Amino acid sequence: MSQLAEKLKHVRIVRAIVYAIVGVVSYPMLAIVNKLRIEGTENIENLPKGNVLFVSNHQTYFADVITFLHIFCAVKWHRRNKLGAPFYLLNPFTNVYYVAAEETMKGSFISRLFTLAGALTVKRTWRAQGTEVRRGLDPSDTRKIERALSSSWVITFPQGTTKPFAPARKGTAYIIKNHHPIVVPVVINGFWRAFNKKGLVFKKKGIQLSVRFKAPLVIDYTQPVDVILEQVMDSIEQSKKFMLKGKHHAITAQDK
Repeated sequence: MSQLAEKLKHVRIVRAIVYAIVGVVSYPMLAIVNKLRIEGTENIENLPKGNVLFVSNHQTYFADVITFLHIFCAVKWHRRNKLGAPFYLLNPFTNVYYVAAEETMKGSFISRLFTLAGALTVKRTWRAQGTEVRRGLDPSDTRKIERALSSSWVITFPQGTTKPFAPARKGTAYIIKNHHPIVVPVVINGFWRAFNKKGLVFKKKGIQLSVRFKAPLVIDYTQPVDVILEQVMDSIEQSKKFMLKGKHHAITAQDK
């Protein structure tokens, strides 16, 4: 990303304009073409302005985050567990960033535009002999997230992939252990049925989308990173004990 774009995404008016553009285009796909069920916004109504970390499972590159932004804006307008008409885009909630893979955000004009909505781009993987190798967050990427977290909300997807029940990366747990944020778990479903992997093209219409905000976690920050990470994965229902529960997590052949 150019230095200009990096600066612009921290300017509130720029982000508000991007929210309005993306919001107007995406609202029908969430509230009209599909059905969005929201639960638990009472858990986020009175959160502080900074040091709040949302951890969520991940089903598409963009539709998940776009939906969160819609909900945060609606909550700012005192709407509980619903979007209503998108008048909230006139004065959106912009004090939020989201973690995204750098290679994803470079993919197209749309992704570059959406970067201005507050993307914290990170290098998630490196390739060795043609094979993608998983690793934790780069230290410079971690500092980028920590700076944003100090004064804002941050959305992160610990698994770093849209594949269900993939193992989580430890970078999220290190940030939690070192900075003691309020950690709000979010569980989403239905997005992989409704949209393609990028979350910008319909696969099916009339799908029930769901976003459930749980109460902030009670975390013992003195615990080892692995213990904190396990707690996070349990909270977003992506740990091993949830893997065998319910067929709604698995993608069937007819939904591919």
